[in-house]
Amino acid sequence: MCEGKSLYIWPLKVIGLLGLIVLCLWLALRPKNPSYSIMFISIQHPSNSSENCTIFYSLQIENPNKDSSIYYDKTILSFLYGEPEDEVGETTIVPFHQGTGNTRDVSDTVNAKPRPFKPLFSAISNATTELKVALITRYRYKTWGIKSKFHGLQLKGILPIDSDGKLSRKKKKYPLSRNSNKLGRFKIRH
Repeated sequence: MCEGKSLYIWPLKVIGLLGLIVLCLWLALRPKNPSYSIMFISIQHPSNSSENCTIFYSLQIENPNKDSSIYYDKTILSFLYGEPEDEVGETTIVPFHQGTGNTRDVSDTVNAKPRPFKPLFSAISNATTELKVALITRYRYKTWGIKSKFHGLQLKGILPIDSDGKLSRKKKKYPLSRNSNKLGRFKIRH
């Protein structure tokens, strides 16, 4: 009679052990989200009124995964100012692939829209001001040759801009984050 019970308990122990191994592997191999940080911002007001105002930026994208590469869809980066937020400028970063554990720096210029740029520039001329950044993208992981489904990502951040039109150097980089009460809700256009 004891032998009959142990015959049934043995397969349950094997299934439980396999389940525990699968859980540990899943936790160890679960990919981490990429991180985005603004490294540099410079807002240039043209000397000639017929030229567009420009925003120079440098964005750092980090893949913290040691075993998963990331395939990014197009990324939309928006610069916002005011209450309610007006879009000062917007740019699109083309789709790209990022290998495991790599960091990619994207630097470019954005032509600012004249109407929302005027209040921003007057605030910069008077003192330090804050420029808001919103980022939206989709990406997929590739782990052991298998691509995952698309994951959506919406990030935002607040950048302190000094009176010279450049990013305050209080920090080396300003990370963008998901949701924060301090950041509030700003509009992200698709």
